[in-house]
Amino acid sequence: MLPLHEIFLRLGLAALLGAAIGVERDLRRRPAGIRTSAFVCMGSALFTLLSFQLSKMYGDTSSTRIASNLVQGIGFLGAGAILREAGGLVGLTTAATIFVEAAIGMAVGGGLYAVGAYATGLVLFGLVILGWIARVTNLKVREMGFRITASHTEGIASEVQKCLETLKMKPQQFRVSMNGPTSIVEFHADTGYRQQEQIVQKLNRPGVVVEVIPLEGRHE
Repeated sequence: MLPLHEIFLRLGLAALLGAAIGVERDLRRRPAGIRTSAFVCMGSALFTLLSFQLSKMYGDTSSTRIASNLVQGIGFLGAGAILREAGGLVGLTTAATIFVEAAIGMAVGGGLYAVGAYATGLVLFGLVILGWIARVTNLKVREMGFRITASHTEGIASEVQKCLETLKMKPQQFRVSMNGPTSIVEFHADTGYRQQEQIVQKLNRPGVVVEVIPLEGRHE
């Protein structure tokens, strides 16, 4: 039987590592934030500890039975994150993060502190650094909604079209409407982070407001 202070240490460390990953998720306004991530890691560590301790107490030869079933349970939790917005391929990064958090919790619950800490570092590297590289290099393309509102400005629609041609973007559902003296141009397009910035820089000025809105079902 492990000493009580050792059990508390493992549970606390697992919760701390999970919370570290959850901070990044909360900062990016994604599901599975600090509390969820901390609970997933701590719960996985607790199940791992129980699997080992209960098997010793009751003479069960299979000390990994509970821990092995944990993988299936986390799979259901990850599936729930993917289906949360009912958009098909939605939340894959969140689901993968939850899956790794469970593995980190199991590692810490099994006493592999260095492994759990190193895995946490790799997860944060992937979420923060690789995510930043994907945005800067325009690798990640997302479907975004654009709304350009121009007050007392003529020819805004043609200006938007020329801007899109320059950036080699193919707009979808391109609409132009009027609200009194205000012209409104709306469209959807698959764009990278750099293209979004260029559209805003080219069109945004006094009298013209550019709004960029992520479409439902495209969040990580």
